[in-house]
Parts: sequence; C-alpha cells; structure tokens
Amino acid sequence: MAYKLGILDQSPIFPGSTATHALKQTIHLAQKAEAWGYKRFWVSEHHDTDQLAGSSPEILMSHLLAKTNSIRVGSGGVMLQHYSPYKIVENFHLLSSLAPGRVDLGIGKAPGGLPLSTKALQIGNVQSEITFEDRIILLNKFLDNSLEDGHPLANVQATPIPPEKTENYLLGASPASAKLAADIGWNFVYAHFINSDLGVLEEAAQVYHAESESGRFIVAAAVFAAPTQQEAEQTAKDRKIYKVHLESGRSVTVVSEESAKTFGEQAGEPYRVTEHASNIIAGTPSFIQGKLKEWHQAYEVDEFIFHTPIEDEEVRFRSFQLLSPEYSNVERKETVNVQ
Repeated sequence: MAYKLGILDQSPIFPGSTATHALKQTIHLAQKAEAWGYKRFWVSEHHDTDQLAGSSPEILMSHLLAKTNSIRVGSGGVMLQHYSPYKIVENFHLLSSLAPGRVDLGIGKAPGGLPLSTKALQIGNVQSEITFEDRIILLNKFLDNSLEDGHPLANVQATPIPPEKTENYLLGASPASAKLAADIGWNFVYAHFINSDLGVLEEAAQVYHAESESGRFIVAAAVFAAPTQQEAEQTAKDRKIYKVHLESGRSVTVVSEESAKTFGEQAGEPYRVTEHASNIIAGTPSFIQGKLKEWHQAYEVDEFIFHTPIEDEEVRFRSFQLLSPEYSNVERKETVNVQ
C-alpha cells in the first residue's frame, strides 16, 4: 500500500449510552487500531454536546498514550481560537516528553461547538486581537523556540523541551488553509468529511504541493465498509449533514437539524439551514480501497484518516478492521469479530 492510514475518533455517545462508555470505546478502538496496523489515532474537540464525549483532546491523548505502545496519537484538532498558543505548546511538549516520537499536534480553525460554548470558553480570558494566522505563526515559533530578538516574548520557552518534536498538522477544508500550512512548514489535512467538493480538494492539493517543500498532504474522509456493497450503502444512506449559512457570510457544518437551528439562534443574526446528503464513502473494502487509490494518484495523497459516523458500535469497529492495513489485501465476506 503506497499510502498510510489513520483513524479520527470523536468518542460518539450513542442513544442510550453514556460519555464514560464512549470514552472506554475510544480506548478500546485505539488499542485495536494499533494491533490492526494503523499509523495514527486522533481524537477531536467538541463542546456543549450530548452526542460526543471528546471535549479536551490533550487530556484524552495522555490516557491513550499510556494505554498503547507504538501508534501515534494526536489531536484532530485543538481549536486554536480559544486558547493561548503558548499554553498549547506547553501541553504538547509535555505529552511529547512523556511519549517521545508518538505525538501529533493537529490544529483546527473551527469553534468546535455552538456560539454560547465559544463565549463560555473565551469569557474571562484576555483576548488579544490577533488573527488565526498570527496565532498559529506564534505557536509555531514557540514550538521551535525561534522568537526573534526584540520580540516581547523572546526569552520565554515552552517547557519541558521534549527529546523529539511533535509532528504538526493544520486541519482545513480550503485552498487558503492548504497554503497557510505550506507557508509555516506544516503538514496539511483536508477535511473531506466537512467539504466533499472534489474541485476544492483538487485545488487545495495543487496549492499545497506547489508551496510545500516536504510536508504530507492528508485527506480525512468519512468512510464505512461492510462485507457487501448493499449493506454498506443501506447503512449509510440515511445519514445527513446540515449547513448553517449566517447573514454575515460565515457558514458551519453540523450533523443534525436541531444543532443547526440552535447554532443559528445562538449566533444572533439571520440565518438559513440547508440539508445535504452525507458524504460518506460506503462500500466493500475493495470498493473503498479503489476510491482511495484514485485519490492517492490524482491528488498525491500521502495518508488517509478515516472518520466513521455510524451509530452502531459493532459495525463501526468492523468497518475500521475491514479497512485496516492488516486486512488491506484480503477480500473478507464473512462477519469479522472485533471484540
């Protein structure tokens, strides 16, 4: 296989379950992913939701690193707009000192929640008026200890200094984000599960490859594999996504109509909601591998990260196993036991 594979797990809380159970399943999945040959395992940041348990990726990462042995563990991602770049680097330097060579720092631009949770995260903080681009540039300088002489923070270090640096990833869904990642020397992860427009994906890939000297171009995609094409398509067909379009021009993507309406109401400005078919790539392992091969060749994708938004623990785990490097060259039609 010419490309590597990873998993993004959002610690979903399924109907009738609990956050504690969801987090136990995340630990279990990370351990399985390591055994199945996945390269990296990422967790996400979401706030004020009863559907996802992962609100603090750094804390969850620390536990996952302790519960696994070799797989890379990362954030997909930390939402930089809420936090001090310095504190983020301290957290990831500490993680990388605890588990050298296994820590991925993924940074996202989205709020990770509804407008009220964003306000709650930022209230009480001294919010300096700098752009996202300025924030990530400052964060990058803290990572490298490369603040210029004369900078107000030039003598500050984000300690402890780890024996091996983190691998750094900017998460985005636009050519502009791809260019920013290339400009600061970071790897780029295109979130296809948020923006499935292949024209935008192609442009982002072209921009990144033209501007980056040696970074990885990764695609995070919603996928679901089953032993038969019919089962996969039937399971995935009813999944929808919703986009909130604010009058100010900003738009966000959420997974339920209720969340979309709540976001619009909390935003405090006129809005409209549109419903879209899910962008899940569903099929047999060979069907999905064929699609990945096409993208690998067309867009020079170095890695794929799988996100599987299916509300059934058993078939969700089975999907990850069917697509794993361990099973990549084996056509399996029987049910796989993942317990």
